[in-house]
Formats: sequence, C-alpha cells, structure tokens
Amino acid sequence: MKQETEKKIGLIIGEEWEWPDAFMQAVNRRPEPVSAELVKLSGTFVDDVCPYDIIVDRISHIVPYYRAYLKFAALRGVFIINNPFIWSADSRFYDKALLNQLGFKTPRTVILPNKHIERDATPDTFRNLDYPMDWQAIIDYVGVPAIFKDNHTGGRPETYRVHNVDELLNWYDKSGTRTKILQQLIPADRHIHCFVVGQEQVMALEFSPEDGRYQPTILSPDTNLGQRLTTDARRISHAYEYDINMVEFVIRGDAIYVINGSNPAPEFNKELMTEAQFDWCLREIVHTAVQRALNPPPQKIIPANKNS
Repeated sequence: MKQETEKKIGLIIGEEWEWPDAFMQAVNRRPEPVSAELVKLSGTFVDDVCPYDIIVDRISHIVPYYRAYLKFAALRGVFIINNPFIWSADSRFYDKALLNQLGFKTPRTVILPNKHIERDATPDTFRNLDYPMDWQAIIDYVGVPAIFKDNHTGGRPETYRVHNVDELLNWYDKSGTRTKILQQLIPADRHIHCFVVGQEQVMALEFSPEDGRYQPTILSPDTNLGQRLTTDARRISHAYEYDINMVEFVIRGDAIYVINGSNPAPEFNKELMTEAQFDWCLREIVHTAVQRALNPPPQKIIPANKNS
C-alpha cells in the first residue's frame, strides 16, 4: 500500500516502449518516497483533482488534448516536464530568432504564410498579407539547397530539400494548414547533439547521418569543443527552462551553427544510442524527476499566480 506522503510521477507517452518502461521501473526502485506510472485520461472535468506531483510529457506536441490537460494540471500545481505553456509558445522560427538574439550562429530562416487555414475565411481575412509573394527573394535570402519543414517543434516531421522556386511552390502547395519554414541547409563536417537534463547535465553525442545513429564515443566536456558545446547547450536550455532538451549543432570548418536549440521530446532508444548513452539519459531524467517531485521549484503558468 502506498504511503500518504509518497510523491507520484505520471508519464504521458506515445509510441515509445523501451524508455518509459525503464523509467517507471527505475523510479519505483528508488529509496525515496516516490512512484511512477502511466497517466490515464478519459476526458477531463474542469473541477477534477490531479493525482500527480510531477508529470513527464513526451507526446503533447502530437496530441492536443494532452497539451490541454497538462496546462490544466499545471494550474492545479503539478510540475510539468516540460512546461506546457513555454512549449506551446515554442516554434522552430522563434527558436532561430531567440538563438540569434543570444548571439549564436544559425541557418538563415524564413517563416511562410499558411497555404490554407482551418476555418472558413474570406479575402478580407488576409488583408495584412502582401500578395503575390516574392518567392525568388525568399530563395535568394535562404540560398539553395534549402530545407522546407514544419514550424512546429518537437520530433522530426517531414522535411524536403528545395533547389529553386518551382520546387518550393510545389511543396508549399501541398502543405495544407501547416505552418512551414524554409531554412538554409548548412553542409556539415560533424553533427553534434547535446542532451540536456535538469538544465545542467549535458551529454554530447556525435550523430552519423550515414548510419542513422549516434557514434559510441561521448564527446568529452574536457576538450575545447566539448566544453564550448556543453556551455552553449546549457545556456540555451536555461533560456527555455526545459528540464529535458536536445540541442543540435553542426560544425563546418571552424564555424559552429545551432540548427535546433529546442527539442523538448528527443528520442531515447537503443536503435539510436548505445546502452551506456541510453542509461545516461535514463539515470539523469529519473534523478531530475525525483528531485522535482520532492522539491518542486516554481513553474511559470499563464495567467501568472497572483502571488508571483
């Protein structure tokens, strides 16, 4: 029987199996008064009680109902990893603007008006848009080849390479209601992904596009490159206040670019990682979740708490 003082950690997940099972087993073996289980939802009443102290969110960027529930739970005082209000405001275009403001090198990026919107509209709805758009100017600014992809952050939605205006228009015409960006493609000598947990602990892994997985060696934070990437990844994650984040760097010659500063739901599985790399992610996330459950810091919600 569970103790009344026991803290409860809930997990909201998608199709992944390996990591959630390992996470729950690891939490439930801990000596602290904590337990972990999958959150079960079936419609949420506005006066419901949330039975969790912490919820770790891995899928609300895909399932809008989960995002709505997590905002409700945060309002009820549940600490959410990662903050659903910040994640809702996050996007790939905002990410590049924020990174530029923080002084990082990023790919040139343009956000595009939606091809369609989800509700009925008249021409007057779009009076703020200049039309026709100067597609050649967009291509000239970004350069080719370029990447056409979702502005939505989290995961790796479909992306396409474009080499000219005709290809850009082809993919744009098929984009439906999704908000898309066009982003400069940086030819890279190396791809480094930095996993940041608890806004402090960093593991830098070299990704092999040819193999589709991480190299077995973890980049040492004691090297000049490792130290710089660790510091930069930590600084970016602090800016977002994400307790789970993956910052994606590419290196071309002596130049370091931040391709994505924000991935609040990175993949954790042994098809991508070695067992040691997987275990690092598991261990650090379990530690962070337990510490947040036992000593939760304040979390920003909208509207702000009247005492904040």
